[in-house]
Amino acid sequence: MARAARTLAEAGVEAPRAEAEMLAAYVLGVPRGGLALADGFTPDDLGRFNALVGRRAAREPLQHLTGVAGFRHLELAVGPGVFVPRPETELLAGWGVEQGRGQSAPLVVDLCSGSGAIALSVAQELPDARVVAVERSPAALAWLRRNAAERAAAGDTPIEVVDADVTDPELLAELVGRVDVLLCNPPYVPRSVAVPPEVAGHDPDQAVFAGADGLAVIRPVIGRVAELLRPGGVLGVEHDDTHGTAVPELLAADGRFAGVEEHRDLVDRPRFATASRRADGRHAVGGPAWQTGSS
Repeated sequence: MARAARTLAEAGVEAPRAEAEMLAAYVLGVPRGGLALADGFTPDDLGRFNALVGRRAAREPLQHLTGVAGFRHLELAVGPGVFVPRPETELLAGWGVEQGRGQSAPLVVDLCSGSGAIALSVAQELPDARVVAVERSPAALAWLRRNAAERAAAGDTPIEVVDADVTDPELLAELVGRVDVLLCNPPYVPRSVAVPPEVAGHDPDQAVFAGADGLAVIRPVIGRVAELLRPGGVLGVEHDDTHGTAVPELLAADGRFAGVEEHRDLVDRPRFATASRRADGRHAVGGPAWQTGSS
């Protein structure tokens, strides 16, 4: 274990000991916390472990090696072709769940659903919600449908999967003016930004980058969201940590949103913006003001 941790540290992995333990637990088929009580590696186990450590040292994502990613209360199947959900996105999902609580059978839409992390978390934690997940990538859709089927088999409320481009001006035309909660974790990294090897080499490019300024998807999504939300319905959209001013300003400039607020993540970086559809359904002259909130 110590040797594996050194190998990972030398490769630049941020949490080498923890990841060595997670790989060992995966090989042994035990929880990480149960390693101290587990039997030692057999020769075959050790061979598998060393091979996985080598792949992780080459910066293949840990989640691709184990085949799963934890997200809130779920374990989701992930692999090549789908964006690995990040811990910071749990904040957006949690915000969405809280917005749906107390509503009777809320209609929740998850745009750029990827693996289904947000949509499936909402379906698990709000069992009376109707949840619609939208994704356009054929590879990501395969993972989304797999995770949706597995969660439905486990007893969670089934979600609806829609194959569509979130920038389509006719997106979800049948839901215009009806959505209670809309959540979106779109591609948002500016093209010029250098990303970690795990992202550059393994996350789908179209799930990471969004034009020169990172706003190529968010801009058209905001306009469509304003049409999909019912008056009083709410939006939460994740963004790059350089967009803490830009995204709230886009929401305010649209004029159809009130209560625009910026939220920070656990390390105090701008992470997602929220707003509600104006209750009168109209455009505000000049757009509403916005404020900075907390995660």
